[in-house]
Parts: sequence; structure tokens; C-alpha cells
Amino acid sequence: MPQPPTSAPQNFDEYCAQKAAPAGSSVYYALRQAPLARQPFLTALFALRRELEETVKDTSDPTVGRTKLAWWQKETAALAAGQPSHPVSHALVKHCVDIEAEAPTLRTLVAGFEMDLDQARYLDFPNLARYIERVGGAFAVAVARATARDTRHAEAWAPALGNALMLAQFVQELGNDARHGRIYLPIDELQRYGVTAAEIVNRKYSPAFSELMRFQTTRAREALQAALAAIPAAERPTQRTLRAQSAMALALLDEIERDNFQVLHQRIALTPIRKLWIAWRAARRR
Repeated sequence: MPQPPTSAPQNFDEYCAQKAAPAGSSVYYALRQAPLARQPFLTALFALRRELEETVKDTSDPTVGRTKLAWWQKETAALAAGQPSHPVSHALVKHCVDIEAEAPTLRTLVAGFEMDLDQARYLDFPNLARYIERVGGAFAVAVARATARDTRHAEAWAPALGNALMLAQFVQELGNDARHGRIYLPIDELQRYGVTAAEIVNRKYSPAFSELMRFQTTRAREALQAALAAIPAAERPTQRTLRAQSAMALALLDEIERDNFQVLHQRIALTPIRKLWIAWRAARRR
């Protein structure tokens, strides 16, 4: 199970910042757009997600991964009871207004990552959507509620934004995910475009691959644009972190398309200065 680092209470926030948002990362610039008072809680949320990602992606033995995720499920129950043991959990309890109410969403997030240990491929998009909704949609709800004016209605619009961000992430991380034994593009879509899993794993580019990725990129872009448009007018000023994330994701999709989808052998990324500008501008757009 995860072994929490030895850390004095005042270092919990520092631990979360180093885990979730190293300087120059997209998360770093997205978090800096949030109200100062809410940044520590949001940082802890992103740190939790990063802990879970590392558990499933850096663990070669599924049995060990399940043991670690079971520990995190118990930890979410413990933090809801005010008895955290991990630095991330301490930070969540410290900065969340109502951690007991937030715990079910965190448990959904853990359960979503558990799917990574049971399934590395998805037959079609409806099957993939169940994974996306747990890992992407649930997380976006927690992020949205952290700063929302009306937390009761966040579940009506935030999941679509989290799901769309996941679709964009699948495009960017396709090569890296394949090296970890996972391909999040549905099998029937690969078949439709005449691309095999072996070609992705072996980093083989082709006109068919380009067309497949054009479809994936277009779907992610349209989903992001639709989800952004669906944010209620009253909540647009409160959702600077999610809006900054989405703007950076859209810019990155454009960059990947300009580079003819060369994502199998490299991780295409925006420069830090460009991330800063995009995040700052998106957060202030009405």
C-alpha cells in the first residue's frame, strides 16, 4: 500500500504542489487562475488524481495496483471521518469546506482508476465512456464545486467538461499510454480506419493513422467547445481553472494536428510561456 512520506503538517501543501503542479506544467498555470484561497484545495485534488494515475501506470503487477487502490478507498473513508494519514488526504481535509460531502466523488475517482487494472482496451466508445465518466467527469465535478457559486448544479454541466478533457488527453498521451500497455482508442474505431494496435505500439505512422487521429482530435475539440459553451453564465467567472485547462487542451490539439499527429514517439507539448498566456487569457474571457 502507499507509504506516506514523513512530512510535517506545514509541508502537506508543498507535497501536493510538487506532486500535482510542477512549475511549467499545464496544471500549474491552470491552478494559478483560481482564487488564491481555493488554490490549496484544488492543488490537493490534482495531487490525489496524480497519485492514482501513478498507482495504475507505474505498477506492473495488477495485484499490487489493486492493493494500493484498495488502500486509497479506505483512505477516502478515513479522510471523510477526519482521520487522514497521507499528505494529500491531510491537505484535502484541511482545505475542503465539507470533506464528508466530497468523499463519494473521490471514491468514484478511485473506482475509475481501478478500471485501468481490469481493462486495457475498449471495444467501442460507449464502453470507454464509462471509464471517462468516472475518471474525467467525476474529477471535473469536484474541481467545479471548489469554486462554484452554486455547487448543487455543478453535476449538470461539469462532467461534460471533464470527459472532453480526457478525450484530449488520450490524443496527446497515445504513445505514452501504449508504452504502458493501454490504448484508449476504441477497437471498433481502429478497425474502421484500418489501424492495428501493433502499429500504435510499434510507432508506425501511416495515412490511415493520420485519418484516425484527425477523427479523434475533431471529436475532442468539438466536445471541449460544447462543454465550455454549456457552462452557465453565472459560473463562467468562477471556473477559471477548468476554462484554462480547456483552452490549453484546445491549443494543444491544434498543435498536434499541425504536426500531423506525431504522438507515438514523442509527447507534444506547449511551451511554458504559451501555456501562461493561454491560461491567463482564457480565465479572463467572458
